[in-house]
Amino acid sequence: NITSDRIQLLNKVGFEWQIKERVHWDHRYDELVSYMEKNGHPRVPVSISGNPILGRWVRDQRNKYEKIQNGNKSHGVTKERIQSLNKIGFE
Repeated sequence: NITSDRIQLLNKVGFEWQIKERVHWDHRYDELVSYMEKNGHPRVPVSISGNPILGRWVRDQRNKYEKIQNGNKSHGVTKERIQSLNKIGFE
């Protein structure tokens, strides 16, 4: 087991505890960019054939963003992620 002292030291140097989530998000974002390049828009249907996970991910990003706009917690959507989505014209 890791001690609380070691946890504090890791936190001080900016250790990322949730790397799997970040890799997952970055991967889906890249898929969204590819989808947009192919289709000309970011409106991925939830039931997209060949990649239904991307459609659900896009829906989830919209839902999380809406919750933030309504004053709720970030639900895993950082300002940087919002900026990345806005940069590509995410709707």
